[in-house]
Amino acid sequence: MDIFSFVTLFGGLAFFLYGMRVLSESLKKTAGGKLEKLLRKATDNPFKGLTIGAIITIAIQSSSAMTVMLIGFVNSGIMELPQTVGVIFGSDIGTTLTAWILSLSGIDGNDNLLLQFLKPSCFALIVALIGIIMLMVCKQQRHKDIGSMLIGFAILMQGMTMMSTSMAPLREMDSFTNILTAFHNPFLGVLAGTVVTGVIQSSAASIGILQSLSMTGQITYGVAIPIIMGANIGTCMTAVLSSIGVSRAAKRVTMIHVLIKIIGTCIWMVAFYGLNAIFDFSFMDNTISIFGIAVCHTLFNVGNTIVLFPFSKILIKFANIIVKDTDEEQEFKLDERLMLTPPIAVAECRNSVIKMIGKAQNGLDKSMLMLTNGYNKDDFAYIKKNEEVIDGFEDHLGSYLMKLTTTQHLSVEDKNRSSSLLQTIGEVERIADHANYLSNSAEEMFNKRLEFSDEAMKELNRIIPAVKEVYTIALDCYKSGNASRAEEVGPLRIVISEMSDQFKAAHVERLATGKCTTMQGFVFNDILYSCVRIAEHSLNIAAIAYRFKYANTTDPATYMHDFKHRRDAASEKKYKEFYEKYMGEKMPEPVS
Repeated sequence: MDIFSFVTLFGGLAFFLYGMRVLSESLKKTAGGKLEKLLRKATDNPFKGLTIGAIITIAIQSSSAMTVMLIGFVNSGIMELPQTVGVIFGSDIGTTLTAWILSLSGIDGNDNLLLQFLKPSCFALIVALIGIIMLMVCKQQRHKDIGSMLIGFAILMQGMTMMSTSMAPLREMDSFTNILTAFHNPFLGVLAGTVVTGVIQSSAASIGILQSLSMTGQITYGVAIPIIMGANIGTCMTAVLSSIGVSRAAKRVTMIHVLIKIIGTCIWMVAFYGLNAIFDFSFMDNTISIFGIAVCHTLFNVGNTIVLFPFSKILIKFANIIVKDTDEEQEFKLDERLMLTPPIAVAECRNSVIKMIGKAQNGLDKSMLMLTNGYNKDDFAYIKKNEEVIDGFEDHLGSYLMKLTTTQHLSVEDKNRSSSLLQTIGEVERIADHANYLSNSAEEMFNKRLEFSDEAMKELNRIIPAVKEVYTIALDCYKSGNASRAEEVGPLRIVISEMSDQFKAAHVERLATGKCTTMQGFVFNDILYSCVRIAEHSLNIAAIAYRFKYANTTDPATYMHDFKHRRDAASEKKYKEFYEKYMGEKMPEPVS
């Protein structure tokens, strides 16, 4: 084996790892938000979690990435620890598909045209050709991602072929045979598999290397089986590294992952080699094929799941014992590990925005109540604290989304959604600011013992319900994803603006006649200003919700203008309804 064989070996390994990364990333982007929706179904049913874990791991071709996502979800408070156990077991089964795909390298189709096409040296080139054509010709980002996926798969298979070719001379080397003899000791085999997989952080890659070695004809079942077991332990390294700096609940996800692998390996080592000592398995000295490795890898992971899955609750208890609770309170934050799967990161950002909206809505409700029912110290303190929390949401989500869009390759759809989320958090934060301003007005009235006149209170009792309805419609449209009422916000916003102008003019008259003081006038105008601004921000949120539900355009600025200034029969009808509802009078007929 000369220097060129080593160059080919490590070059093939580089191709293999890069191809696997491109394939995995492209698969995740192609799957889109469906991954997040699937994970959310992994609730209290562990069997459902097992199925979903297998499906997603097959989709993204990486059990390590699946575990890292789970750590991120638990760290962010999106999932609970019991929900992750079934998914982890499922990912162990799903990852075995990679070994079966790689086993295609072992096809010998010299006498069969169909089998020749199935050999990587042939079909990988065809797949690469299709992929590059899709990248160059297709306009839609989804089709380009599929093209990248095909190219990644072709690079992976080409790397596998290169590694197999570079290792062909090893079959003639006595020294290589002597090295392999050492791995007949199962403990050394497990250790070797663990170390190699831990270094490259991919059990699929280490199994692929083992499959390449098997094509030399020098690898036996006795050598391969412990290495396969060790590879399953070594794959925990990615999860261990990802658990640094996360919450204790997230650390328990890693602990369960490690426990499953170590306990499973110990059980099967004792069972398998115990039976071998009794019955002396004759196949242990037989040469293992590339398909045999795929079979052993699958049997180990499936068998591990069958034995340990019924003891999921015990595994959780062990994890809780090993990683103990502390009194430290974990602050809610989106985990950057979710960025490994951009569609899921975007979806979880939206979930966080919905939480932010819920807090803003609570603050608005309490501030409106204080204007009509009087100042309340507890509600005032809540609004102040709530505004700080929402400011924190805006800072964290804004930074997270900016990092996501600048460091990750997002699909066009995810880019548009990220942009809308950035705009939404700004609108929600400003609404929360006005809830704070309204509470300040209520406090000022209380501290200075000011009281509005009966006429002013009647006007407030008309505009406040209108404002409450406008932000309730807009925020509910966004939270539910059902934007059917979004077009009602525009007409109601106009009515609120007109009410504000009318009430300001009436208040000026009261000031002139001495019914109200200048101090009351300042507070009254501040309240009306905040009411109008809340309606404006509500309209912007409604426009965002409507745009992504019914008119997903790539020009948000133009769409926003058109939505806010829409004048058609439906909007005119709604305007009339709101006018008569809140003005307390029939709308004047237009002058002909």
